[in-house]
Amino acid sequence: MEKKNIALVCGGYSKESVISIMGAESIEKHIPTDQYRVFKIIIEPNRWYYKAPDGSTEDIDKNNFSLAGSVHFDLAFINIHGKPGENGMLQGYFDMLHIPYTTCDACTSAVTFHKDFCKSVLAQYGIRVPRSVRIFRHENYDIDRIAENIGFPCFVKPNSEGSSIGISKVKRKEDLRGAIENAFIEDNEVLIEHFVKGKEYSCGLMRFKGEIVVFPLAAIVPKNEFFDYEAKYKGASEEIVPAPVSEKLSREIGDISTRIYQVLNCKGVVRCDFIVEDGTEDVYFLEVNTTPGQSAESIVPKQVRHMGWTLEEFYQNVITEALDR
Repeated sequence: MEKKNIALVCGGYSKESVISIMGAESIEKHIPTDQYRVFKIIIEPNRWYYKAPDGSTEDIDKNNFSLAGSVHFDLAFINIHGKPGENGMLQGYFDMLHIPYTTCDACTSAVTFHKDFCKSVLAQYGIRVPRSVRIFRHENYDIDRIAENIGFPCFVKPNSEGSSIGISKVKRKEDLRGAIENAFIEDNEVLIEHFVKGKEYSCGLMRFKGEIVVFPLAAIVPKNEFFDYEAKYKGASEEIVPAPVSEKLSREIGDISTRIYQVLNCKGVVRCDFIVEDGTEDVYFLEVNTTPGQSAESIVPKQVRHMGWTLEEFYQNVITEALDR
């Protein structure tokens, strides 16, 4: 059987591009080479190109996403965090070219990337979310009103960025405006979200052979005040798989994650993050990641291995599911 050409798409336009490339290097090591030819395609703001194992590069023809018109791709394995691979832009591009890809579709990706829209949709289905308010860059926002409605501590975050980039935990009203302006460096919209005191958990899942498969739950124990960029990618946190929780709580979070996957019409591998409030044990949805990290420090590979799959089996299943849609 002729090998299929896989475009392993990484990089991107955000500060997460380095993390994306690191994850792609890990993925590339575990894609079965007896069935697939893998081409690492790096996307940068001014250039899309193939980077060969020997370090040489060749530009991608954006008209049909090919290499010199001679190498065409059977599948795009998208591993970009942030724009344009997580917000629906790249998915729409591949849809026009009729190239299948591994992630959620353009519509779902756009909704999940927009934190406020995503929370609003899920709240309509009874999924508990922290109260929040969204403001725009040129809006004359009222600090006193925000403080009264949201309270302290609170989180201030860009509405459409990942990996906790631009996020601040604010404990006093006097610090709120500075945190908002800091978040505006990353995005034109900012979300101010009520702080829920509790423990953080992450649930990975994917569709496989027609069924939604829920991975073992991960407990996130950040060494910093919250799960920020350093905690995610520089070892300043501990991810415990499986999470040391009751079977009842693990099942509840898995059921909520499955419901989210269905409601948002997710495809491929996603990771849903939650916080369980101290005292009440109420589960609050935080965000859904439609291109979850795949580097050695990332949560999903740990969950998959604990489930009993090798990473070779995992990526084979991801590719098969995408090609069979």
